[in-house]
Amino acid sequence: MAAQCVTKVALNVSCANLLDKDIGSKSDPLCVLFLNTSGQQWYEVERTERIKNCLNPQFSKTFIIDYYFEVVQKLKFGVYDIDNKTIELSDDDFLGECECTLGQIVSSKKLTRPLVIKNGRPAGKGSITISAEEIKDNRVVLFEMEARKLDNK
Repeated sequence: MAAQCVTKVALNVSCANLLDKDIGSKSDPLCVLFLNTSGQQWYEVERTERIKNCLNPQFSKTFIIDYYFEVVQKLKFGVYDIDNKTIELSDDDFLGECECTLGQIVSSKKLTRPLVIKNGRPAGKGSITISAEEIKDNRVVLFEMEARKLDNK
């Protein structure tokens, strides 16, 4: 059996010029990472923290993801204005999204794309920047023990 070529990468996300959906304050953005394994089905992988009253967020939370060489891994980054405490995204304002592959991000180190809304139109002047950094220390330690003539207690 051939060993798979895989490494872990950390994805850092920031946005600029997000739509302002709040009245009396600025949007409270959060970024959600989705993965497309096959076809049209997207699965939520992870979320960043919510940043209050910010149209140019730099999220602290990084997405750690396995990068499989020679496998196309489709990603979607969705940005939402979160104004409640529910986990559901359907009751939050959609600020835009970006679809790309993990290979595109890794090969460019830093990828900036415009955010689009559901029908493919630009989400104002909003953009998203995703940077990738390989996590170097992914070594595995194998520990074996052997014992002889132990007391039976």
